[in-house]
Order: sequence, then structure tokens, then C-alpha cells
Amino acid sequence: MLLGVFGSFLPVLPGPPLSWVGLFIISLTKAIPSDWVFLGITLVIAVIITILDYWIPAAGVKRFGGSRKSMIGSVIGLVVGLLSPIPFGIIIGTFLGAYIGELLNDSDEQTAAKSATGALIGFLASSLMKFILSLIYFGLFIAQIWEFKDGLLN
Repeated sequence: MLLGVFGSFLPVLPGPPLSWVGLFIISLTKAIPSDWVFLGITLVIAVIITILDYWIPAAGVKRFGGSRKSMIGSVIGLVVGLLSPIPFGIIIGTFLGAYIGELLNDSDEQTAAKSATGALIGFLASSLMKFILSLIYFGLFIAQIWEFKDGLLN
């Protein structure tokens, strides 16, 4: 479950699907009855959020007038930022990657900055969305443990 929460911000970990796996694993225990409708609904939500996670940053770039090169640059910058040892590397990398990508598209600096802002807003919005869903799934996980704690401790 905690990997799912951390995966909300780290692009190498799929946050909502990992959180869902936590819900699934706990439902496999003998102490907690399996609720397949609940698991199905939470799986569908996790899949939708995962798809939106790829769409929202690209939509942010497009909404702010960015090009395909800016979208590609934001992804490259995000990976470089993730691997860099600087604080807030993911955020800085996403912005700079989109900015450089847009400059490579022969756009002016103002258009590049606008596109990079769109990439950053899209990244932050999708990260917040994944974080909220992962926290909800974590809360559901804890609620199930609490409700069936007597069966888990025996």
C-alpha cells in the first residue's frame, strides 16, 4: 500500500494499481471476506486513473500551446529529474524538458515557457489525482484491517 502512495509521485511505480494490489492481497486472506464487486469497482477506477495519468500531462502541454517535441521533452526531463540527485528534480526536469523540447521545435522563448508551464501543471495535477486515490485505497485497506482485526489476529 505504501508503494502505491509513493508511486503517485514516482513515475517508475504505478501508484493506483499498486494500491489496488494491496486491496486484492488482503481480500485473499481467510479473515477478510472477498468482495468481488468492491474489487472490480476499485480495479476499474485504478485503470481509469492510470490512463488519465498519461493523458493529463499531454493535455496540459497541448492546452498551453505546446508541440509534440515539448511533450517528449517533458517525459525525458521527468526521467532525468527522477535520476538526478537534486531536490525537486522531477518537477524541474519536467519543466526544463518541455521548455527545451519546445525550443527545439523552433518556438520562441515565451511559447516554450507557456508549454513548459502546461507540462508542469499537467504533471502536478495527475500526481495529485494519483496521490488522492492511493490515500483513499490506503484508508480502505486500514478500514478492512480494523473491521476484521479479530480474525487477523487469530
